[in-house]
Amino acid sequence: MTAPTDTPARLASREITTGEELGSVERAGPDRVASAARRAAAAAPGWAAVPAERRAAIVERAAGLLEERTGRAQDLLVREGGAIPGKAYFEVLLAAQELRHGARLARDPGAPHPGSDDPSRKAEVTRVPLGVVGVIVPWNFPLLLGARSLGPALALGNAVLLKPDPHTPLSGGSLFAEVFAEAGLPPGVLEVVHGDAETGAAVVRAPDVAMVSFTGSTEAGREIGAACGRLLKRAVLELGGQNAFVVLDDADVEQAAGAGSWGSFLHQGQICMSARRHLVHHSIAGDYAAALARHAAALRVGDPYRSDAQIGPIVDRRQLHGIAAAVEHAVAQGARLLTGGRPDGPYYPPTVLAGVTERMDIFHTEVFGPVATVTAFTDDADAVRLANTSDHGLTAAVYTGDTARGTALGRRLRCGVTHIGDQTVVQDAALPFGGIGASGNGYGFGGQAALEAFTRWRTLTTSSPPRTYPF
Repeated sequence: MTAPTDTPARLASREITTGEELGSVERAGPDRVASAARRAAAAAPGWAAVPAERRAAIVERAAGLLEERTGRAQDLLVREGGAIPGKAYFEVLLAAQELRHGARLARDPGAPHPGSDDPSRKAEVTRVPLGVVGVIVPWNFPLLLGARSLGPALALGNAVLLKPDPHTPLSGGSLFAEVFAEAGLPPGVLEVVHGDAETGAAVVRAPDVAMVSFTGSTEAGREIGAACGRLLKRAVLELGGQNAFVVLDDADVEQAAGAGSWGSFLHQGQICMSARRHLVHHSIAGDYAAALARHAAALRVGDPYRSDAQIGPIVDRRQLHGIAAAVEHAVAQGARLLTGGRPDGPYYPPTVLAGVTERMDIFHTEVFGPVATVTAFTDDADAVRLANTSDHGLTAAVYTGDTARGTALGRRLRCGVTHIGDQTVVQDAALPFGGIGASGNGYGFGGQAALEAFTRWRTLTTSSPPRTYPF
């Protein structure tokens, strides 16, 4: 694996598995970021004045153009990001869906706000764009996670300053610039800047940026949230997850293990929503762990661009070494390694650790890779307690044949999104999505949450004739 080329002027996109250069983009330092932000700010008022129907039509046109480029986008996601083709294909479709959802919000912003309590004062209460939205997206789902901010932000009248991850500059940045320009977005409304953490920090600091939408690690999210707080900017933060997949004693073990395998190992477990902790009723925990290990061992590991691999490469060496170290430490603390656990080149095989307890570090620390831990619980109350023993609170799932029981348990889980009869990796543009605690500040994406995140209230009152006052 080769890290992106570090040169003063250019940033190279490289295939993870071979190091082959796929293209390059201009690297943006702080001055260039500030200039791009000023251009976006200059374009924002004119764009906000465009009728909502026309803005929505441009965003929808971009969605269609993205779908027309599915083959090219899919190849970029596979080669830049290490995705398997199936994941990449659906990411393109989901990204287009996110853009169209943003267009729908512009056309139908919801019920009007109630008027003033004073019948003699006419009140106009509307939601208006914020101005310039800074969007910082990670490498694991660059199209999808970019689109879920770009769609509503642009359709609702904002300009956007987009910074993709340096691992995925083409699929996460250049492709968006291309389709939106062809769709008819006016110049300056979408500015793309490329670079590393320094570039991201410049996006956050830029005076013309009114809001930052960030998806990434909890560590980086804390820094961005603190900076936005000092600068009195709105921040939408979707961060890491130590997500619980709860398997009740009435579940079909093989079906549950299949769902758990998908939740843990899709895209090498490099998803914020991945099932990290499999909490399983003690009566079936042994059978479940064995079944999960069989599913994991059967997955094909290799180059997803040149083979039928189901598990592709880890994004870089640093991430690979971190996964390996976490597994070794868990085994040293008493976890049982059932399968996997040994890196091979840029690949880390699907790994199952059984006998994991809440006293082990891996139970509490997110391992951003294909590692599933299995922990037994005694009853529903114990399952809830274990699931809630985490600073994170992004997603959770309860696998059971008893919907009522699963729903009752799910409502007690401390997280932003819970799925009953499913696994943790579920995406729906129409539903609010956001984590709490170390997983984020709890709002910003999906459904009406996006409308609330990317606009603000504006109140205008009219008194006619003008009011008079005694002094």
